[in-house]
Amino acid sequence: MSSLQSTESRDERISRLRAEGRLVDRFGRVATDLRISLTDKCNLRCTYCMPAEGLPWLPKADLLTDAELVRLARIAVETLGVEEIRFTGGEPLLRPGLPQILQEITALTPRPQTALTTNALGLSKTARALKDAGLDRVNISLDTLDSQRFHDLTRRDRFADTIAGIEAAAEVGLTPVKINSVLMRGVNDDEAPELLRWCLERGYELRFIEQMPLDGGHVWDRQQMITAEEILHSLQEHFELTPDPAHRGAAPAETWLVNGGPIRVGVIGSVTRPFCGDCDRTRLTADGQVRNCLFAVEESDLRAPLRAGASDEEIAQRWRTAMFGKRAGHGIDDPSFLQPSRPMSAIGG
Repeated sequence: MSSLQSTESRDERISRLRAEGRLVDRFGRVATDLRISLTDKCNLRCTYCMPAEGLPWLPKADLLTDAELVRLARIAVETLGVEEIRFTGGEPLLRPGLPQILQEITALTPRPQTALTTNALGLSKTARALKDAGLDRVNISLDTLDSQRFHDLTRRDRFADTIAGIEAAAEVGLTPVKINSVLMRGVNDDEAPELLRWCLERGYELRFIEQMPLDGGHVWDRQQMITAEEILHSLQEHFELTPDPAHRGAAPAETWLVNGGPIRVGVIGSVTRPFCGDCDRTRLTADGQVRNCLFAVEESDLRAPLRAGASDEEIAQRWRTAMFGKRAGHGIDDPSFLQPSRPMSAIGG
């Protein structure tokens, strides 16, 4: 910490950061991590995300074009201080222009770190091209190692394709390959140790994520959610877990060294162990709306001013205003909590 930061008050720090044009909020948090949703479409139908018949997709005319998306990313990096960009969906691999988007964004100065959250379908065919275009690493969703359970959970027979995509990511160097798993009571909650063992054998980093109230059917039930505490208890029956000495910072996962390391396992307790106080994220939906929180019920439109001819600075100022109004926390435990109208597939993770 610099001497300036150690002596200034929070209000002074916020004023300084606002003067610098950063994405700071009323509580002094600064957004440096941009999540860009490339599409709301997905080629799986995971039971905890959307109904079997899918959801109404956004009209193509409402989606940001590749050029619009790159321009907003440029403003975020060059003007607002964003340092990392993660591409999400829906399923981001369904975006045809992804390699070109990556090339243009990684050519920005300063170059942002890039990541992709994906179900890995098709990644076996695209991993090399994405790596060559500038993608740094991937997070891949995998909730079970049983092909029949995979079919039951996703309503698609694509287990082998997901595994092939994971292997391709590791082969081309999109590392560390991180695996995201959601456990559901009575469905796959017995698989935590097996999933971790499988990842350890292959050098992948596993992240368990508490199921969040962001499903398309709005049927999330806290009583049925597998908590972070339950996940850790299940793992500790089979592995020695020691707290990770590395500084967590704004990372969403609490991490532990497994059997002394070096491989880690993480738990993202978004509901029961929220990390809102250190959140450094800003989100852009596929149709150009800024969300200052995953659970926000309001959005700020950047697409309309973009298409109306607004300058970079005008767009940047709208973005700053949107982030400054961020709430202290997601409020899931508050009786007044309202689940966002958009599901996760339309928000972007």
